[in-house]
Amino acid sequence: MAHTEGRIEVVCGGMFSGKTEELIRRVRRAVIARQPVQVFKPHIDDRYSLDNITSHTGQSIQAVPVALAADILDQLNPDTTVVAIDEVQFFDAGIVQVAQQLADRRLRVICAGLDMDFRGEPFGCMPQLLSIAEEILKLSAICTVCGMPATRTQRLVNGKPAFYDDPIIMVGAQETYEARCRQHHYVPRHEVVLQSDHS
Repeated sequence: MAHTEGRIEVVCGGMFSGKTEELIRRVRRAVIARQPVQVFKPHIDDRYSLDNITSHTGQSIQAVPVALAADILDQLNPDTTVVAIDEVQFFDAGIVQVAQQLADRRLRVICAGLDMDFRGEPFGCMPQLLSIAEEILKLSAICTVCGMPATRTQRLVNGKPAFYDDPIIMVGAQETYEARCRQHHYVPRHEVVLQSDHS
């Protein structure tokens, strides 16, 4: 069944907030409505399975792994009316234009991803996607320190907070990341030691 209008929906938040679970819920409702659905994911995300997206609670649905945003257009079936994209923050900048093109073709586009990186800063393409979306749902997790709503992701290396200048992309799970509130999210910076010139 074709949609009368295209739209972009973005589900965002920190890790463990239920983004993938919500994406799967929306996909399953579209399937019940007999709308042809295709699900895509970045091939970099192979935490649970190469050809499935899986939530931290264990819910799973089949997905097509792609390397580039443009690959979504190349692999799109002619009858597809709903396109779901998980871990959208890992895609190249072209994902914004891809989402626009799909919506302009009257497809429903459902994107899920982290809106902030481990530093607490906007993640990749997410600011642009949030700007052009018809619908935004921001989810929160539970802070592992105080139990308050958590909107940030704390990266831990050997049990200690990762430094600000560590690599942005490191796909991981609970043993590497924790949900944190603003108060308990901590990203240290390396101290620069200036050595005096005694020459």
